[in-house]
Amino acid sequence: MKITFLVPAYNESSTIGEVLDRLAGLGLDFEAVVVDDGSTDSMPEIVAARAAADPRIRLLRKPNGGKGSALRHGIPHCTGDIVVIQDADMEYDPSDVPSLIEPITQGVADVVFGSRLSGGRPQRAYMFWHLVGNRFLSLLTGLLFNTTITDMETGYKAFRADALKQLHLTENKFGIEPEMTGEICRRKLRVYEMPISYYGRTYEEGKNITWRDGFRAVYVLLRTRVRPLRAAV
Repeated sequence: MKITFLVPAYNESSTIGEVLDRLAGLGLDFEAVVVDDGSTDSMPEIVAARAAADPRIRLLRKPNGGKGSALRHGIPHCTGDIVVIQDADMEYDPSDVPSLIEPITQGVADVVFGSRLSGGRPQRAYMFWHLVGNRFLSLLTGLLFNTTITDMETGYKAFRADALKQLHLTENKFGIEPEMTGEICRRKLRVYEMPISYYGRTYEEGKNITWRDGFRAVYVLLRTRVRPLRAAV
């Protein structure tokens, strides 16, 4: 199966080269679709140079709008059988990808969540209130959608491409994660989880998500639970 790595990226010049190297080193039949979300650093030039040398890498550019807008912009350009969302900041380890996609390649899953909260892989110990928030949001997800997902906010998700493209997504920023999760559950897609490593960044190191995004996530989960199911746009 061909794998599309969908890489939303904003001002990640210090890590984007390593991410692309690590993806190429997996030995998979892949393409990397990097969506530059209006970066002001040298990241677009780095990716453009890589794309000129390697036809498996493509660069899409758009004005700054947030992670959700970057993902929504990139989804129609994915040509693989499986789409893996790969952040550009190296918080998620590409070496986890083969196990992440295995339930899909075996034909038992439509979506696989990489769980940072199920144990078994290296985890950076930091930010207690982020952990509390993630557990609360996962509990709320279970209550609203009757699911046992342990890490609904994870940025590492793998999809059958046709499953991803049927989701109705509207969020522009970090609300895309709860919106995806709600849509997946509403559509009764087959969801599996796999433990993943997590090398989280502090705010000083460039982390962007804040407590305000947690309140947005609650709203998005509730809205997605009650709104009518629609086709992707």
